[in-house]
Amino acid sequence: MSSGGIFDIDKLTTRIDELDGLSQSDGFWDDADAARTKLQERARLVESVESFQKPWQRAEDLEVLCELGDEDPDDTDTQKEIGDEFKLLKQELEQLEFQRMMSGKEDRNNAILSINAGAGGTESQDWAEMLLRMYLRYCEKNNYKTSILDQLSGEEAGIKSATITIEGNFAYGYLKAEAGVHRLVRISPYDAQSRRHTSFASVYVYPEVDEDIDIEIADKDLRVDTYRASGAGGQHVNRTDSAVRLTHLPTGIVASCQNERSQHKNRATAMKVLRARLYELELQKKMEMQAELESEKKAIDFGSQIRSYVLHPYRMVKDHRTNHEMGNADSVLDGNLDSFLRAFLLSDQNAN
Repeated sequence: MSSGGIFDIDKLTTRIDELDGLSQSDGFWDDADAARTKLQERARLVESVESFQKPWQRAEDLEVLCELGDEDPDDTDTQKEIGDEFKLLKQELEQLEFQRMMSGKEDRNNAILSINAGAGGTESQDWAEMLLRMYLRYCEKNNYKTSILDQLSGEEAGIKSATITIEGNFAYGYLKAEAGVHRLVRISPYDAQSRRHTSFASVYVYPEVDEDIDIEIADKDLRVDTYRASGAGGQHVNRTDSAVRLTHLPTGIVASCQNERSQHKNRATAMKVLRARLYELELQKKMEMQAELESEKKAIDFGSQIRSYVLHPYRMVKDHRTNHEMGNADSVLDGNLDSFLRAFLLSDQNAN
């Protein structure tokens, strides 16, 4: 059973066998982080293989059910089961077609997603926190594992910034559609005169870099700052300077982590985020040289939003890249993003 692209089952199963062999070799756990990365890769590959085999098996079972239904057309239970199984098969095939659109080298990777509030103080900081909740809910609905690496609270409400990791098959392939500026129009809950406000927040999405990819970071190019982490209400405030902030001096890129009590673990995680951002920077440079990134560059400039969320005077969410829109804004803010991601992937595939 084999086909091209992400569904080259023979190729995927061969890689799974290679990883199984590595996991049983001596010294596999000498580097615990590298070992975990390999096991995560194996889990994603197994999920990909199962995502193809499952509808294949369902189709075979449905064929048997249809034969039973033909023998006794008055058996309403069997007829209902046929209808239910057909709907499930259709959903699984649509999901496979959705994933087929993601042929990029990094699409299968975990993702690192950062949110930054725009100008506007409390309004934009509250909007940034709403976006964070939206993405956490999306990940929960799609069985992605998330971890908040760093979060900077606003003075009155909301957040100034946040960075999260998202673990799961095709996490980057799906969420790369979210990179850009997001605009909110609403009656402000912080305005005593109940005036309408427009707020902006930017979202950046990076693929988690495979350990096998060589991203050189010289010690002389790195500034390391440690500080005391803080938590909600002060109840989780560390008593030691365990939080770590890394600044890559040549590019000015900053990565930080404060979700672990160990300074060593926070530094390792911050380094992973920094590697991902530097890798993304290198990819962008290559694309710019080929003049393929001009339209995308314009889309992520502040004030040039990719999507608008309007809560007043009407309720609608519209993606300006694809013109896809939904009237149920509350559902979108609750993490129901699939139709927007699908529209983006379709438009991106047609453009290429």
